[in-house]
Formats: sequence, structure tokens, C-alpha cells
Amino acid sequence: MKLSPVILAGGGGTRLWPLSREHYPKQFLSLFGANTLLQNTLLSVEGLNASIRVSDPVVICNEVHRFLVAEQSTQISKNINSFILEPVGRNTAPALTIAALHQCELHDDAIIVMLPADHVVKKRDLFQQALAAGVEIALDNKLVTFGIEPTAATTAYGYIHTADKLQTIHGHAVHKINGFTEKPHQALAEAYINTGDYLWNSGIFMMKASVWLEQIQQYQEPIYAACWNAFKKGKMDGMFFRLDEAAFLASPDDSIDYAVMEKLVSDNAASLAVIPINVGWSDIGAWSSVWEISDKDDHNNVVAGDVIAEDTNDCFIKSDRHLVVAIGCRDMVIVDTDDAVMIVDKNKTQHVKKIVDQLKQDKRSESALHRKVYRPWGSYDTIDAGEHFQVKRLTVNPGKKISLQLHHKRAEHWVVVKGVATVTRDDEVVLLQKNESTYIPVGMRHRLENATDQLLEIIEVQSGEYLGEDDIVRFDDDFGRH
Repeated sequence: MKLSPVILAGGGGTRLWPLSREHYPKQFLSLFGANTLLQNTLLSVEGLNASIRVSDPVVICNEVHRFLVAEQSTQISKNINSFILEPVGRNTAPALTIAALHQCELHDDAIIVMLPADHVVKKRDLFQQALAAGVEIALDNKLVTFGIEPTAATTAYGYIHTADKLQTIHGHAVHKINGFTEKPHQALAEAYINTGDYLWNSGIFMMKASVWLEQIQQYQEPIYAACWNAFKKGKMDGMFFRLDEAAFLASPDDSIDYAVMEKLVSDNAASLAVIPINVGWSDIGAWSSVWEISDKDDHNNVVAGDVIAEDTNDCFIKSDRHLVVAIGCRDMVIVDTDDAVMIVDKNKTQHVKKIVDQLKQDKRSESALHRKVYRPWGSYDTIDAGEHFQVKRLTVNPGKKISLQLHHKRAEHWVVVKGVATVTRDDEVVLLQKNESTYIPVGMRHRLENATDQLLEIIEVQSGEYLGEDDIVRFDDDFGRH
């Protein structure tokens, strides 16, 4: 039987603002090494026990992030079985149900393992050993979860109450489950830790696709029915599979724990199992978590970018562009990006979400977008703006082109600073070399293309009464955007 990884690549990661934004959340960031969290998750099952056939992963994400997921998987040459697009987030139980329906549609009742894309596992070998042990348990029609051996009485995680040990497989103990608790208060968390019988809930689950569908249908029939309708009415859109929006919106919002696992504890605990693991795991739920698992200097600081630290200890300091100087700082998190600077007590980083909520309430773009915005063809960086004008640096990847489009309210001037541009202006097609320019008046159909194998960079000066991104009419687009 095959193991089919299901990667959940949704989520906003608001507590890691200002690096993590709504349109570029933490799973797409390179916080530890060259690869992003998503890329490391995609690679986490490579090299698994040779006796286990691992299929290409299924990725479940939302509309906004679909091209980011595709691009980042391509960067590491990782084939994806399917990209499934959720029209809106409905929590983990519907997501797993969709993945199980997709698996059974292939007429292959594989074992599925659900992996959040925004977590970190530093000890991959140990993690893969635990997954191999889980496969053997899942073959016996059990629902398996993986509990993290706790290092502190934190209130940031849910807890799993373990019961008797069932057996040991590949050096990993397998236990019965007595119950689940969602993020207890501090006193209760400390009591849990003192017993030695509790694990942190990692959110990683494994079972046969058919077993999950049987259980979700029994305990949460409305979720099953809505997901079945959304999947059956779904349609392919290029490389992406779009769930039917109306059908999926009818699904209740529920987690795997609440929807099924907690009910099985009382009804059929023998069908559950948990494997305790110590694999350098973190859900990176706050900047303090990033500091905890990062390599530190002699003063216990984590420093990245252009930073000078004097008489500073136990801090996380990251600069994307500017020189940041810290003097006499203790237990601080300082993050500098192109458009925002955040300074926060390391013990209060959970409160960053409140700032993001305030930004959304005030309708500030910093809640959702970076100054540099990624598109399926490349990216643009707004380097200056004022009344009736803005200046952008556009980067077009080799072989890519923007849509054939026009604007009703703005004109554009393009200057090539790197590479060769193929420019469409109504019926005219011209090549522009470095230092050459062109003008796109209001209402002209136009297109920018990089037909070479080198990066294309241009400076775009927009002018007009309205400069919003919604002033665009697309006539043809390689990426299915309308």
C-alpha cells in the first residue's frame, strides 16, 4: 500500500508579521536555511523506508497562493500529484475529507498522512522512522496521530493524553489515547506536564483514506456531504482543481480533533493510536518560537541581515534591507522589512496578531501585502508613489509574460534596465534592449514578455487619476486569470 502525503498549505501566519502577510504567509518564507517551510515539508518524506511506496504529494491551498505553491515546488523539482484549491478555509476536517475523496477517486485506498506546510521538523531521519511506524499501525485500520514530547508547560498547543503502550515499532512506542485538550490554561498545562502522560498535539495525522471517510461520514455527515458535493462538482483549471464554491461553503468549519478523534476516544478508543516523537518540531506560532529553534551567537542572539548588536543579549534581530543597530537590548524581537519595522518584547510575541487585526480594521495594505508582490510571471516592487503616479520595478522570469491587457485610467512608461523585453502595443510587437523605453497610453492593449532565458527587469512609471490594481481588463492570460 502506498503512502500519500497531503500538504495543507493554507493559513495566514499572522503572528509572524511583518514578514508573514496574508498574501505571502509564513509557509512561503525561508526562515531556516535556503528552503521555505513549504519546500521542507514537501521534502520531508523523501528517502523514506524503501519498502514504503510514497506517491507525489497532494497540496491543498487557496486561490491567492496557488501560483506560489506551484512555483516553490518547481524550484525544488518536486512533482505534485494535485493542487486542490479551497474557495475558503474550512479547517482541517473538511480538508482531510477532500484529500481522502481525491485518493479514493484514484481507485487506490492509500494511507494518507496530513502535514501542515508551516511547521518545522529539524530531525528528518527520526521523523521518517516515526512515519514508517505509523504506516504499520494505519494498515490495521487505526487512526494515527503524532504527539510531540513536551519541553515546557505551554498554553500555545493542544495536548494529547496518552494511555497504555500498545507496542514498539522501529524504536518508536505506540500508545492508546485517553483524550484531547485544546490549549489549556497555564495551571492545567503545568499539571499535565507533571503527570508525564501528555504530549503536544502536532496536527499530523495518518490513516487509510477509506477509514477516514467512514469515520467522518459516521460522526460529521454534513461535512462529508458538503465535501462530496464540492469534490464531485469541482473542475480542473489548468494545473489546479477547483472545488465547487457553493457546495464547499455548506461544510461546517471543524478540526480533525473535534470532528472525529475526540468522539472516538469515548466510542472506539481501540481505533486510535499516538506515537510520541522528539524530532525538533515547532509550529512556528510566534517570533519567540523562531528564536528558540534558530542557531544563536555567543550572546544568545539570532541575527540576520545588516545588523550591529552591542551589549545585546537573547534577542532576535532581522533586517531585510536597512542597517539595524541594537544597543543594550534584552529579550527583544526586532524585524525590519521594506515597509514596516516591528519591535516587541520576546515574551509578548503572541500579541502580534492584535496588530494585524488592527491593520485589517484600518484597511492598511501592510496586513496583506509586502512592498514586493509576487505574481505567476515574476514580481513587482513599488519603489515610489505620490499623487497620480507610482513607480514599480517589474521582474519577469525567463519564458514568462504578463497578460494581454489594457487600463482605462492610467498610462505607463516602461524602461528596460536588464534583459530583453518583447512588447506588444495594440498590433505592434517590438523588442526593447537595455536602456530602451516605450509608452503605453490609456486604453491601449499591451503585453510584456520575456522570451529569453535571462531575467527581465523594467522600471514602470504609472500616471493617471486612479492607479489601483483593479484597473485592468485581461484579454489573454497564460495563468487562467480573468
